[in-house]
Amino acid sequence: MQKIILYTILIVFSFLTKAVAQELETIEKSTEWMARGSKSESYEMGLSKKSTSNEQEVFTIRSIDKKIDGFGTLMKSGKPDLYLGKTIKMTGYVKSEKVKSWAGLWMRIDYYNDKVLSFDNMQNRAIEGTNDWAKYEVVLFVPQDATDFSYGVLLDGTGQIWFKDIQLEIVDDSVSETGTIKGRNSKSISFEDKAKVIANNIEMITTEEKNALKKEVEAIDVQVSEGKITAEKAQELKTNIAQERANNIETKVAIEEAKLAQLVQDKVDGKIADSNDKPKRGGTRIILGSSKDDAIGDDRTEINLGSMKIYNGEKDKAERKSKRTTSQFVFAFGLNNVITEGENLEDSDYRVWGSHFYEWGVTYNSRIFKNNNLLHAKYGLSLMYNNLRPTDNRYFVKNGDQTDLVTSAIKLDESRFRNVYLTAPLHLEFDFTPKKLSKDGTKTYFRTHESVRLGIGGYGGVRIKSKQILKYEIDDVKIKEKQKGDFNVSDFTYGLSAYLGYGQTSLYVKYDLNPLFKNNNIDQNNVSLGLRFDFN
Repeated sequence: MQKIILYTILIVFSFLTKAVAQELETIEKSTEWMARGSKSESYEMGLSKKSTSNEQEVFTIRSIDKKIDGFGTLMKSGKPDLYLGKTIKMTGYVKSEKVKSWAGLWMRIDYYNDKVLSFDNMQNRAIEGTNDWAKYEVVLFVPQDATDFSYGVLLDGTGQIWFKDIQLEIVDDSVSETGTIKGRNSKSISFEDKAKVIANNIEMITTEEKNALKKEVEAIDVQVSEGKITAEKAQELKTNIAQERANNIETKVAIEEAKLAQLVQDKVDGKIADSNDKPKRGGTRIILGSSKDDAIGDDRTEINLGSMKIYNGEKDKAERKSKRTTSQFVFAFGLNNVITEGENLEDSDYRVWGSHFYEWGVTYNSRIFKNNNLLHAKYGLSLMYNNLRPTDNRYFVKNGDQTDLVTSAIKLDESRFRNVYLTAPLHLEFDFTPKKLSKDGTKTYFRTHESVRLGIGGYGGVRIKSKQILKYEIDDVKIKEKQKGDFNVSDFTYGLSAYLGYGQTSLYVKYDLNPLFKNNNIDQNNVSLGLRFDFN
């Protein structure tokens, strides 16, 4: 059963192939030059064996295919902090032989992966044919909004080039830019664009960590099939890497959320200037969650902090919310307890109002039928935190394979037991949101999360960590004690869940089919009831 649950997690993980640039043996790590390009496999790139000087390293890019529709480049990248608001000049010496298409120095200044702020690759004054050593230069201005900086030398098509003595220097702002995209003409990044980048970063973090987990699990399965490790060792390794990836998501997303909060505060304080673009007549509105006023106008921007989405006008909002697959940010919280075999919930060993759960994650909602809005498949990835507070001054003690709830010899101000799980929920959702027509009546839109919704399904996952927190006082000294360990808690969790609500708010219930503790004589199954918010 544990393997089935783990495989269920992997099924819902989307697969994203990350391009890995070719690293040739001729490139020494000390050089810091990286081989990249749209057709990097069609070139040999690295230190040249035909160095003309003992004092300077000479690098080469040579085509190895007869016909190449693309380019290869040796490049460096980094942060532009030292150059912000300044003009920089890149110079270098290049020699060429039988360059059929073109070659040149290049430099690019970016705002993350969202916008190119300034760029030049010498294509309008390219190196062609066969030429002896000559000095070339690229000059760019670095806007204050810049976050990434890269430069190098490229060869497009066939031929061979050599280059050496690549240097960067800050020059006076009176020096003209050579760029096809000039940094001095770059407009300030708007608040909307900055918020969009943060939202994209959060989505990318989750996707990359899921893909990394998938590859690591597959590698472990290969080791098992080859007899290099046992199934028990594989299970231990999978649990550890799942915990690591969940911690990575939690840490990295928290950083991006802090950036978003600061960005909003800067906007409120007037520290962010308005975009230099033509002003939108409708302005901008910021909302958290749902809004009764769905129409935002053709020239108005809506920033939804709950779902981390930005809609540029009513048409953009209508089309994106009507896609067959949409994404949501999910947050849930409420009461948490256990159902003990042979006992009523009202006789629970845990405080009803003091024990709670909370959950947050990302889900995808796919309409099953193209032209019918009723049935949806909802799937994603969540972190679940289940907390229990024992009654009658008790706390948990691990006793071999058993975990006992014992009475403390001293008065406990607080006794709390927390389990954290990385889970993959899967629901069949019934959404009764009616279809809508465009203003001209020519197009049908299928929306979600705007009427009564019912979701039935379940979840499966792995335990990330268990922790017990005890607070007490001795001789007027307040003590907070944190105990970490497995406490014989089940390593995997799986159960049933359902929700019923209207719009983005639902009543939410979930029940673990597996017992909380692996080996206790009496089974106790976790049960939760609360509110769930699907920010669409």
